Amino acid sequence: MKQKIVKVRTKPPYHIIIKSDILYEIPDDLKNNFTFGKVAIITDSQVGQIYGNLLLKLFQEAGLKANLFSFQAGEQSKNIETVVKLARELIRARFDRKDIILALGGGVVGDVAGFLASIYLRGIPFVQVPTSLLAQVDASIGGKTGVDLPEGKNLLGTFYQPARVYIDPDVLKTLPETHLRDGLAEVIKYACTLKPKFFNFLEKNSKSVLSLEERALIRIIYDSCQAKAKVVSKDEKESGLRRVLNFGHTLGHALEAFADYTVPHGFCVAVGMVYACKLSEIIGLAPKGLSQRVEKLLKVYQLPTRVSELGLSLKEGDVEKIFSYFGRDKKVWKGKLTMVLLKNIGDFVFYEATDPSPLEKALAETV
Repeated sequence: MKQKIVKVRTKPPYHIIIKSDILYEIPDDLKNNFTFGKVAIITDSQVGQIYGNLLLKLFQEAGLKANLFSFQAGEQSKNIETVVKLARELIRARFDRKDIILALGGGVVGDVAGFLASIYLRGIPFVQVPTSLLAQVDASIGGKTGVDLPEGKNLLGTFYQPARVYIDPDVLKTLPETHLRDGLAEVIKYACTLKPKFFNFLEKNSKSVLSLEERALIRIIYDSCQAKAKVVSKDEKESGLRRVLNFGHTLGHALEAFADYTVPHGFCVAVGMVYACKLSEIIGLAPKGLSQRVEKLLKVYQLPTRVSELGLSLKEGDVEKIFSYFGRDKKVWKGKLTMVLLKNIGDFVFYEATDPSPLEKALAETV
């Protein structure tokens, strides 16, 4: 199938290239379009075993100098210590400002490698090669980088755009099925907030998507990338519109932190979207039945819709603890928690949550 290209009109602009087997074309494409010295392939212990050495060999066969750097897979590695460790390894390997970082992996790898690229020698170029659906449709696009603190997710970070994003749908076939569902939550997020016709497509084509049919995979990746590119092109540094991408993330991030990052991001966001829809109905913003329609789609794609389905049972005091994470979130805007709610599918609003009562009621209905 012919490649699809999405242009992200940030400063500087860059292309997202979506094509089956593009992994094998990356060395030549980089060589033909960019000037650089060495390539630092940064990956994790899981992806490195599958694709790290393959990509390293492809660069060597193309006559390019490349080194492979790896860290332990998992959200627990998304911290400043990992960034410092990798920076020291790059220094020892004599990487300089004329070199380039390539992030090969899921969202954690992209965030860590992108953050490192933004601060190493005050910034060197990097490219994204996302290998999970979550990273392909969300984390690799828009230039957000960051690491976690014990107090919350992504609290240290930068805005730093990649020079290019290479998306190969074929790599999804080697990943656990859980990873696919994890990314589908973000796909559904775009459909809920920005693309009602895409929502209809997801309702009608679940079998094709879940069976990883090439045409369906490229469609959901392209539509998602297009939606995010349009938003970040208008609002690169989250001063307004870009906040729409946080739909489902207020409760989602709180649940991740509450579970000590042992539950997949997309699963928490799925429950967070149901919560946001329930809240939209409770305050009279959305018609009754909206949350039911969103829940139905999430269930079709085998995603959780309740806190209990994440394996979390809330005890006395836990609700207060979850709400405490709301106040620490980056979505607190001028001292007020700003949430993305829906009037209907494809019709979003920003809501300043000042009254705790509907927030508590919505959570009670989502437990």
